[in-house]
Amino acid sequence: MKVDVHAVNFTVDRKLVDFIQERMDKLEKYYDRVVSADVFLKVERTSDKENKVVEIKINVPGDEFLVKKQCKTFEEAVELSAESLERLLVKRKEKIRAHI
Repeated sequence: MKVDVHAVNFTVDRKLVDFIQERMDKLEKYYDRVVSADVFLKVERTSDKENKVVEIKINVPGDEFLVKKQCKTFEEAVELSAESLERLLVKRKEKIRAHI
């Protein structure tokens, strides 16, 4: 799967990009027709400790899914987003299987 990581107003280190790529690759276990993923990393200017925002957009044939999570760390936000996407992809797979 092709994963594009977009860091808004900061530079992202290689370790975080590798973590995101590895986590997105695991999604193919749930639904193998995922075409690409766009991951947007943002830091919000608030006094709140949970100021890291991750938006993940997954493209599948005929549809796309968008998940947005806000946490203390990017890793935690990516993990929560990926778990949400796993549930969405499993639902999509079951819906397609029901139509066959």
